[in-house]
Amino acid sequence: MTQRRPRPRTLDELLAEGASVPTEGWDFSWFEGRATEARPSWGYATTVAGRLGSVDGPVLDVQTGGGEVLAFALSRASGRPPLVVATEGWPPNVSKAAALLRTRGATVVASAEDAPLPFTDGSFALVTSRHPVRPHWREIARVLRPGGTYLAQHVGPDSAYEVVEHFLGPQPAERRHARHPDRERKDAEAAGLEIVELRAERLRMEFFDIAAVVHFLRKVIWMVPGFTVEAYRPRLRELHERIEAEGSFVAHSSRHLVQARRPGGPRG
Repeated sequence: MTQRRPRPRTLDELLAEGASVPTEGWDFSWFEGRATEARPSWGYATTVAGRLGSVDGPVLDVQTGGGEVLAFALSRASGRPPLVVATEGWPPNVSKAAALLRTRGATVVASAEDAPLPFTDGSFALVTSRHPVRPHWREIARVLRPGGTYLAQHVGPDSAYEVVEHFLGPQPAERRHARHPDRERKDAEAAGLEIVELRAERLRMEFFDIAAVVHFLRKVIWMVPGFTVEAYRPRLRELHERIEAEGSFVAHSSRHLVQARRPGGPRG
């Protein structure tokens, strides 16, 4: 992204803009010039595209959001799996993903993020997911066929906690480390999966105006649960003044790449 700041505007104008931008899907293009986030070195969407070109069975993308990442991967894949299905639980995203992925030959199934996956045992050769709210390891293991793979990018511990703690104050270690890759390794193995690869990186984020912070918190709703401009206006004003004085607000995201395999079947 180009790191340029928009023309100065009043706090009220910026808050109103951040509160009005649609939040459906996982398209982050609105942040262009207003916020940046470094990307992990492994290139998740490109990695998925490579796997889609070689997988020899049905594919499931869990919590697909607006379908943007899966659509990109399908457009770059050298081959086409025999069946591609995606799940999504938020109704506005279900509609958006269905319209987008239909053009790529994929089907979207409405399924709440905390519900059992609506598929029979051993249905998929590959299950993918980008930033699931919580990985349901036993369900993932159940719907994978023997020898099948789970390939995902997860949000890691302490991700963007500079933002979270500005609004909520210091957070307990239990919440900060709930997404630790070591814990996820144990949970995956307890569900019967073998971890093939687990890579973690911490990445720089930078917000150049308060509208970007507002939009981010409205889009990533688990960061500050129940966030509204009205409820947090004093903290927003304080952060706006800090950005105006310092030029930006720096935070750090945490990501890890997970590849896990259901034992049995051919290796590939």
